[in-house]
Amino acid sequence: MATASKKTAISSSKVQDAIALLKADHKKVSGLFEEFEKSRSASRKKKLVDQICMELTVHTEIEEEIFYPAVKAALKDKEMVPEANVEHASIKDLITQVKGVEPDGEMYNARVKVMSEFVKHHVKEEHTEMFPKAKKTRLDMKELGARMASRKAELLAAGA
Repeated sequence: MATASKKTAISSSKVQDAIALLKADHKKVSGLFEEFEKSRSASRKKKLVDQICMELTVHTEIEEEIFYPAVKAALKDKEMVPEANVEHASIKDLITQVKGVEPDGEMYNARVKVMSEFVKHHVKEEHTEMFPKAKKTRLDMKELGARMASRKAELLAAGA
């Protein structure tokens, strides 16, 4: 019995809280967009966009399935989460326009640039509005983080 509780204590101490997990995703995607901006190679751009699309697809999925419903319920929110979902829809639309597509010049680059701008706007709102409000609730951010990390691993394994 002592071993099982020790394992639980160890694994739960390694669990990232939900907001830390989401912020880490934001940082990773921001770096990928920066790399895209600097890249001149079409094949490198395509690889970066494919990775950006995969990261954003998984990220939006775990937010919409787990984080947003919990925050919406805890805050009794009727504005912030619906707006975030609309922003996700715009980003997903751009993902469908560039995912798996060969970089073919201006329109491709413009779509990726606009996606980057949408993501930056969305991230700024989460960091300045949603996350601070969510932290003030009674939500168990470690438990949410564990659920989100588990779902993220499932989605990545499935090739999101």
